[in-house]
Amino acid sequence: MNALANSDLALPFLISCWAKATLLLAGAWLMVFALRQRSSAAQRHHLWAAAMLASLALPFLSLLLPAWHSATLGSAAALWVPARANATSSGSPAIPSVIITAASASAIFSKLTVAAVFAWALGFSFVLLRLLAGLARLAWVSAHSKPLFDDSWMSTVLEISKFHKIDRSVRLLESSSALAMPLTWGIFRPVMVLPSSAERWTEDRRRIVLSHELAHIARHDWFLQICAELVRATYWLHPLAWLAARRLRQESERACDDAVILSGIAPSHYASQLLALARALESSGRAWSTALAFTRPTNLERRFAAMLNPSVNRRRLSLKAKFLIPLFAASMLVPLATLRLPAQSLSGNTSGTIHDPSGTGVANATIIMSNHEAKTIDMTSTDREGNFTFKPLPAGNYELQVLKPGFETYRLPQVSLDAGRDFSRTFTLEVGAITEHVMVVPENSAKPVPVESTSGRPSRLGIGGNIQAAKIITKVQPVYPDSAKSAGVSGTVILHAVVGMNGKPLSLRVMNSQVDPDLARSAVEAVSQWRYSPTLLNGEAIEVDTTVVVNFSLEP
Repeated sequence: MNALANSDLALPFLISCWAKATLLLAGAWLMVFALRQRSSAAQRHHLWAAAMLASLALPFLSLLLPAWHSATLGSAAALWVPARANATSSGSPAIPSVIITAASASAIFSKLTVAAVFAWALGFSFVLLRLLAGLARLAWVSAHSKPLFDDSWMSTVLEISKFHKIDRSVRLLESSSALAMPLTWGIFRPVMVLPSSAERWTEDRRRIVLSHELAHIARHDWFLQICAELVRATYWLHPLAWLAARRLRQESERACDDAVILSGIAPSHYASQLLALARALESSGRAWSTALAFTRPTNLERRFAAMLNPSVNRRRLSLKAKFLIPLFAASMLVPLATLRLPAQSLSGNTSGTIHDPSGTGVANATIIMSNHEAKTIDMTSTDREGNFTFKPLPAGNYELQVLKPGFETYRLPQVSLDAGRDFSRTFTLEVGAITEHVMVVPENSAKPVPVESTSGRPSRLGIGGNIQAAKIITKVQPVYPDSAKSAGVSGTVILHAVVGMNGKPLSLRVMNSQVDPDLARSAVEAVSQWRYSPTLLNGEAIEVDTTVVVNFSLEP
């Protein structure tokens, strides 16, 4: 779920869900359209319900199920998205100008992304608040209605409940208004609210109203309608979501009309009773109402036409259709939920902290993330506390490098960034080693004075990672041994030492064992007398490695 905490990831996720929901809802619409002549209202309602439930489950399954990245979609995206920069093989690659240009464009895109996510959240909140207002209205109406325990009503409810195979208890409430429209709501303990004038209804009208409302309860229509409202809130920008919710409600009313007619009530008589109630009672159906009202003026004409048409298919939903339609929806939902579009192949935030050996944060260190497969380079730098953060990068394998003058280059050759997951790590830099080069020639040689150089010497820094490099105070020049000179022996002695906190070379040892012993002894004797100023890290003396390369040459 942390993938949605970042707006750069939230927008691709929302767009992806929007595109996938389009396939689900459009597929349902095409199937309903293709079967409109042969299917019943119950079958069409089941199709719409399966599509709505799949659309509602889609965002959750997309977060829970393992990702499947389409290579075809990724290749297609690569044709349109140019590489940000070409990776170089050097340890300190230069920053290409395209990265600098992309940085400003990325900032603008991030602002637009935040605005888009905010707009979606605003619309989602509005539709959700409207749904909650409808639920609060239903609760208020039920709270101000009194229970109806009349024996004739209860016996009729039990009889019709057996016909619809309802095993849940149904509460009958009598509204304080004589003109309130009958409505039904609730899942586990469904509630049917009737007008106070219902006591004067004839047995025939009573049976028609109860049969219709109990058909809603048997079909779980109120639960499905609430799910449809949640789909509208989630995909409030999607016109198909509004169309599907409206069609779901319409088909539920027609399916209940068919159930009433199948119970033995003549279509013409049912239509006349429905029309009489619509004229006599106030419509409880506002556009935002979550209840299933007995009549809705906007839908009555089509309902009348359907119930009076003898050729209309009124069959109930078969067991085969109950099983196959959800199975077909699931077979579409699961692959769509696991599919990740190219825009979703971004990792979470890549962040970390850079410390020096004392544990102090290193400021202004350069962090380089190189994807050699995609040939991209992304760079950032640390703040005063040594912290750094990258914007979400494309998922893949990266090489991480940390560069800071005075420290050894830190390399992490394999960093795997997974889609939607954050990467955070703390790194400790080692102080850069000092390397001394010394050229030794016989005293009577005409060779020019050798040039001695020091490499890898750190410079003084301003904020975190403050290093003052060691400097040689006393330097004794090695002497060419007479025995080696007379024998015509030359070579290179490589010494390793640790410059202690007092500036003295410690633990001197010869690194190349094949060198002439006399040359090695002369180099060790001279270097052991060298003295350095201590290396200071944040004002404290530290030990530092040093390598001394002594070249003994007989040639002038």
